[in-house]
Amino acid sequence: MPTIRCDVLIVGASLGGVAAAIRAGEMGADVVVLEEGQWIGGQLTSQGVCTPDENRWIEISGGTRAYQSLRQEIRDHYQNNYRLTSTAAAQEHLNIGNCWVSRISAEPRVIQQLLRDKIASLSGVKLHLGAKVIEAEQRINEIPHVVVRLQNGDELQITPRFILDATELGDFLPLAGIEHRIGAESYIETGEPDAPNVTRPDWIQPMTVPFGLELCPKGENHTIPRPVNNDQLKTEQNYHIVDGAMRGMFGELGWWTYRRLIDASNFDDPAFPNDIAMINTGSNDYKGGVIPTIDPISDAETIARARDASLGYIFWLQTECPRIDEPGQFGYPEFRLKSDLFEDISTDGLAPAPYIRESRRIKSRRTILEQDVVIKDGKGTIHQSGIRAAQMPDSCGIGHYWLDIHEGGTDEPNRFFETAPFQIPLGSLIPIRVKNVLASCKNLGVTHLTNGCYRLHPIEWNIGEAAGALAAFSVQNSVYPTDVLETPQLLRNFQRTLVDHGIPITWYGDLPPAHPSWKPAQLLGAWGIWPLGENIDFMPDAMLAEKDRFGELSQLPREITRSEAINIMWEKYELGEITI
Repeated sequence: MPTIRCDVLIVGASLGGVAAAIRAGEMGADVVVLEEGQWIGGQLTSQGVCTPDENRWIEISGGTRAYQSLRQEIRDHYQNNYRLTSTAAAQEHLNIGNCWVSRISAEPRVIQQLLRDKIASLSGVKLHLGAKVIEAEQRINEIPHVVVRLQNGDELQITPRFILDATELGDFLPLAGIEHRIGAESYIETGEPDAPNVTRPDWIQPMTVPFGLELCPKGENHTIPRPVNNDQLKTEQNYHIVDGAMRGMFGELGWWTYRRLIDASNFDDPAFPNDIAMINTGSNDYKGGVIPTIDPISDAETIARARDASLGYIFWLQTECPRIDEPGQFGYPEFRLKSDLFEDISTDGLAPAPYIRESRRIKSRRTILEQDVVIKDGKGTIHQSGIRAAQMPDSCGIGHYWLDIHEGGTDEPNRFFETAPFQIPLGSLIPIRVKNVLASCKNLGVTHLTNGCYRLHPIEWNIGEAAGALAAFSVQNSVYPTDVLETPQLLRNFQRTLVDHGIPITWYGDLPPAHPSWKPAQLLGAWGIWPLGENIDFMPDAMLAEKDRFGELSQLPREITRSEAINIMWEKYELGEITI
């Protein structure tokens, strides 16, 4: 059997896997990426969630520089290749779908190509599609080799220095014997106020099979064939329109505009005569079962039924949905299944892969708990009263989203709690035992509950990018990730590396990576040298307040801006005049 060696093997080209490959590749590592499917990018591409779930600071500071660059490339694509209306062209931040769940949207195939182009530009990154790990050698606390079946059926042994599990369901974990969890931990295990009294491995968030619809002119008929078992699906799924904050079917906060990909009014171009929306709502959150289980055949059958459920929703929308423009009439046959959004990799016109909200999760050096991030739990107890969540000294990234648990294929109720802007602790990427494997996706050391706020697009990207950086840093310094975590100077050097590559580790709402005070603010804030204060904004042009003057800060001139002050503090740190 042929054998190849590499610095970093990434198993799975999920959104986190792609981010990891880009970061490790740009840092000079020799990277191999394996993906079972034909597309890369996971939830942002093949899973159809191409109106990303983000945070309100994302245009300035709420994500990594690489993630923000991808968003700009998406906008550039539409600005450079299509004629926009003057109104759209005048937008400061173009949102081609004018969707309200996000500040940006794009066709999945567009994002897919942008990611493929980026990977192809990195000479040290080799991507293998249709490739699956079929065996992993286990040796005490390391995985020295894996065996891969390539798309042509050949088998290959890979000997990597580090392995990143970036599969959507944490599939590498059981294969490699890595300790992990699935489903909901009990209150006894975690102390989380909203955890169940007993462990519930079946409480896994539902998957969804999204699909694109084009709103064609009234009078056209694009009704799909009646799905098999349609009546059963309709009862099981309870097809409907309004979810959560939605206000009716159309309009500013309507069902249609929720995840609209293309707002035709943004274009003066024949390529987009009609609106296009990606449908991902409570009605196609699959309620007939969950994955993963221990049985791959059963999981495949569950996915097939979930696809049928989405087809059933399309048929219901086309034939039974009450029309708002004609009281007493039913069905919108003018909705056309937009199958070309996924080019030729979808046989039924739906997203080729189900949207996975929850996977297996490593038992890690640091587990992120509900009380670390939520402002108030389901019982009314306040946990995070400050503007930021609990500070993580080993921070390797940031994120913000509600703790959002969907109802689905189990008896677990939905949960929706506010969180404070939080960090990603490095210890959550590192397994408790195996030394050369890292989590790089939704499989990090979160609980079932905190998965509900760490699973979203910019956060998964940051998780993957941090894992790729950690692997490359460990190669460069001939250390293990645990050494980085446990050695203060190594940890600080690694955090500097992250910040140098545009990965934030401290929350500031108004400080972009290009700002001259960004690096000092990120590092001195994370290391406790600079007071974070009670405002999420750094306010670089504001005067340094008296209440923030302590220690070295008390020696600075009385009239000095915060930006000037932190830059002076950084110079002092670099000169060794301030130590941690």
